[in-house]
Amino acid sequence: MYKKLQLPLQTMNLVTGFMVWVLISSLLPFITEDIAIAPEQIAWVTAVPVILGSLLRIPIGYFANQFGARLLFMISFILLLFPVYYVSIANSFADLLVGGLFLGIGGAIFSVGVTSLPKYYAKERHGFVNGIYGAGNIGTAITAFAAPVVAANYGWSFTVKLYMVLLGIFIIANFFLGDKHEPRVQVPLVQQIKGIYKNEKLWLFCLFYFITFGSFVAFTVYLPNFLVANFGLEKVDAGIRTAGFIVVATFLRPVGGWLADRFHSLILLMYVFGGFTVAALILSFAPSIQLYTIGCITIAMAAGIGNGVVFKLVPMYFQKQAGIANGIIAAMGGLGGFFPPLILASLYQLTGHYAIGFMALSQLALVSLVLVIWMYFQDKLTLSHQVMVTTPLGMMVTDKQGKIIAVNPAFTQLTGFSAKESIGENPNMLKSGKQSAAFYHQMWETLKQNGSWQGQIWNKRKDGNYFLEWLTINAIKDDSGEVIQYAGVFSDITEDKLKMTNE
Repeated sequence: MYKKLQLPLQTMNLVTGFMVWVLISSLLPFITEDIAIAPEQIAWVTAVPVILGSLLRIPIGYFANQFGARLLFMISFILLLFPVYYVSIANSFADLLVGGLFLGIGGAIFSVGVTSLPKYYAKERHGFVNGIYGAGNIGTAITAFAAPVVAANYGWSFTVKLYMVLLGIFIIANFFLGDKHEPRVQVPLVQQIKGIYKNEKLWLFCLFYFITFGSFVAFTVYLPNFLVANFGLEKVDAGIRTAGFIVVATFLRPVGGWLADRFHSLILLMYVFGGFTVAALILSFAPSIQLYTIGCITIAMAAGIGNGVVFKLVPMYFQKQAGIANGIIAAMGGLGGFFPPLILASLYQLTGHYAIGFMALSQLALVSLVLVIWMYFQDKLTLSHQVMVTTPLGMMVTDKQGKIIAVNPAFTQLTGFSAKESIGENPNMLKSGKQSAAFYHQMWETLKQNGSWQGQIWNKRKDGNYFLEWLTINAIKDDSGEVIQYAGVFSDITEDKLKMTNE
């Protein structure tokens, strides 16, 4: 029973953590009525909670494997009680910075579920499961929508105190419903880091999540105050629009995971970063509220799907170090939400608009698109190489002039010729002399007409012994239809032929 409860329980834990994480940014229009905050300080107040929420994800991802989700969630919520109360009685910019820093614990707990939940499900469901858990992002939408409404009626300080009650409820829920017997992974932290830090895919996934989740966080903390200051919207209206952005991104996160379970993840990311590139270009031209809304919704869609896809990829490439890999990637995503508000605020002070900042996002997304395309073709090459190396069939690739450019280990085993002895030579080095010139002429005519040929052929090993092989030759063509290479695949059927002859 406890195992079935973990997905809904941990998802609700994430909802709660994220509700607390964005408390200050959601209530900032109300807070600034009571606490004097200079315009250049506003970006720091909204960005500071992201710092701890990002950096703590690395150790929390590791400790989630060591101690289990139940204990990690309980400790995190107990610790959050203190900064929530401190923010509720804040009366200065410094108070908001200190309290906001430790509210970051609410964002750091993301690493717990993405490390814990895959233990309960088959690999082919990891994308969807992590997507459902990641939908806990909706907590930011709940706070962005509800907190301003409550604050408008009862004041922002009372609204913040209500979150202490919510934390208390989930401390109790985890105590009674959390899985006490969750499987642990006892691998030293240093050993896990050594196993992944040289893997370039880790850092590519960090970049991708830096953009997808980073943009989600950045827009979540940046929109409420920006919509009020730049477009003159009412505070509650700005909160509703921000909540709409969050809902779209959150709803599409499990959709992204579900799609990644069924389609190629890297192809999906191509569409994601293509969407980011176009949307950020729209925003860079400082459009009207209508076009700005279209740009933001496109960002939300790309961010939601991208978030789901990235965490499908992590367990595929880092099975034994999933905890620490999840933590590092999640931390980079959080930091992706820390820098943009500060950069945008600085650029606005210097230039009077946000165009350069959004243009930079567009170019970063374009770079990511190129890197995803590169990864896609690298994976295809790696797969082809693995097939060639591990197959028991002999394989030989020649250029269109007939010079050997690649052979596999099975080729060497079957013929006796090493790769060094074969590459640059002509395949007729294997010629046995048992086939007539007419045989080879007919073989090449068939190959030219059909693009392939297969049949029995006698060849000669390096030691001079003859062997009968079943050979398949395929012409490899480029996009224009021109032959660029020939690939031959063969197996030794000498013994089978002898058996048939004896029978």
